Amino acid sequence: MGTGFLEANGLGHRLDDGRELFADVSFRVSTGQVVALVGANGAGKTTLLRMLARELAPRAGGLTVQGGLAVMPQFIGSVRDDRTVRDLLLAVASPALRSAAAGLEAAELALMDADDEPTQLRYANALHEWGEAGGYDADVLWDTVTVAALGVPFDRARFREVRTLSGGEQKRLVLEAMLTGPEQVLLLDEPDNYLDVPGKRWLEGRLAESGKAVLLVSHDRELLAAVATHVVTLEGGTTWVHGGGFGTWHEARLARWERMAEVRRRWDEEHERLKELVRWLQQLAKTSEAMAPKYRAAQTRLRRFEEAGPPPMPPREERVRPRLRGGRTGLRAITCEALELTGLMKPFDLEVFFADRVCVLGSNGSGKSHFVRLLAGDPVEHTGVARLGARVVPGLFAQTHQHPEWVGRTLTDILWQGDDSRSGMDQGRASAVLSRYGLAAAREQRFETLSGGQQARFQILLLELSGATLLLLDEPTDNLDLTSAEALQDALESYEGTVVAVTHDRWFARSFDRYLVFRSDGVVSEVDTPVWDEGRVQRAR
Repeated sequence: MGTGFLEANGLGHRLDDGRELFADVSFRVSTGQVVALVGANGAGKTTLLRMLARELAPRAGGLTVQGGLAVMPQFIGSVRDDRTVRDLLLAVASPALRSAAAGLEAAELALMDADDEPTQLRYANALHEWGEAGGYDADVLWDTVTVAALGVPFDRARFREVRTLSGGEQKRLVLEAMLTGPEQVLLLDEPDNYLDVPGKRWLEGRLAESGKAVLLVSHDRELLAAVATHVVTLEGGTTWVHGGGFGTWHEARLARWERMAEVRRRWDEEHERLKELVRWLQQLAKTSEAMAPKYRAAQTRLRRFEEAGPPPMPPREERVRPRLRGGRTGLRAITCEALELTGLMKPFDLEVFFADRVCVLGSNGSGKSHFVRLLAGDPVEHTGVARLGARVVPGLFAQTHQHPEWVGRTLTDILWQGDDSRSGMDQGRASAVLSRYGLAAAREQRFETLSGGQQARFQILLLELSGATLLLLDEPTDNLDLTSAEALQDALESYEGTVVAVTHDRWFARSFDRYLVFRSDGVVSEVDTPVWDEGRVQRAR
């Protein structure tokens, strides 16, 4: 086992418009540590991660990585193009291995067209390069990885299209490769997104025993509490490091804000004292020549004090304040009779009453998302009955954020135009509602340029405006930062209406009162407390 570490020293970044995103970011991730990076959306986590991954040159400060670096980008889990399993594994391998693979592929293609000696020689060289870059070791590693993640050897999995894998399988495949691979420093951007709870528990176990230096971004409060040894918080334009786990982070953060406020208060007092001194000496200097040097000295002191600038104010807690109103509906909100989603589960009956909070659990691929989409009125193949009660207006929040109708449009424009379920609104009202969701600064941005968390908050805002009385939420906390997830939970508490949510967020699930489990054998049943150990759905692979 090698030793790896990552050290950030005084990193800083300015946006193109000259605004400073962050400065003086310094921390270290050592062997055997799992360091969580947290911060509100828009604080610059993504930019900082790109710097640490060497995709973006820091405009200030330096970065040291020892022991090899592997980076897991956030998009893994939502690959929908024609990449194969081998392409995906190469994407998270070392640059040397990637370029050797590209060389080998080109040589193989050339060999199909011409079988002359130069082409054969080129192929032999490419094979040699592949071996030198660690290609044969990678093949052995990838075999272990595909067996662990997909249950099939690499030679059967390599040409499989990644889009045929569930989000959880994509994540697990890449995580297996990184945790088992040679690189000693891992950057994991939301590695738990798309994982079901057995998958998250597996990840918690693997991270705890990996012995590597791991920097992790995750919004899963339960996962952070289980694995983080340190927490680096990006807020107020810089970072601070909490030397304990997530369990004690909240208190540490409040204590830090109180200290900052106290230091600032003392600075303000000293500032007032110096200004008062200058005014007093100015009066004396008018009548006494001897006082003039003292007056000038006091002026210099004040100027230097002001040039040094005040200590930072504690960062404002980013308040996201959804007001989910809903409204009263008939007593029965949802009735399912012998409902079966074709090929996904066995028929089941269900009655959901006004104001129920139903949490839908189960492994990936068991039909949970299809179930909420059917309730939302999407065309989903089924037999049996699923009907909504009187005055029940469904509003769907989907995990995958695919909204072609909003692409190219700014948030203000989308709100101004309105749609079938909500009327348009003028700039003033649009600004007010956007600022409640912490989106005021992004109002002139196009929807597709928002971060995942901002898109999620915007969709919840539209749900609020649509007057939905039945909220259908598919993994709603998946892309939300910690503060937004807490705010969504608070909003749901005060929502008048019925909530059905599919979730793998153990922290979030605790706030529900009914639990519906889609079991791996196709049976759907209700339980009293959350069940997290449903195995994989058994279907022919």
